[in-house]
Amino acid sequence: PFCFISYYVYIIQSSINGSFYKGFTENPIKRVERHNNGETPSTCHLCPWVLVYVEELLSKTDALKREKILKKATRERLQALINHPKNIVHRFVG
Repeated sequence: PFCFISYYVYIIQSSINGSFYKGFTENPIKRVERHNNGETPSTCHLCPWVLVYVEELLSKTDALKREKILKKATRERLQALINHPKNIVHRFVG
């Protein structure tokens, strides 16, 4: 049987200093848990992290391209994305 895999780009925000981290994953919830469990060396010093943005893409290639764009985005652009209707974070957090 065909199994559809979704890829997501996500933005998390540090509760410590408000900084953003951008990445991609197949499972946003598990990925944020890994960040908050200290399993990601580049983010462990700014825990806890809050998932603030999720965007679904159809391929890993598309997700990687989008992640690269997000990593270059200004804070203002990231804030605009977080507030945009295409943000599907509500599917992952209550």
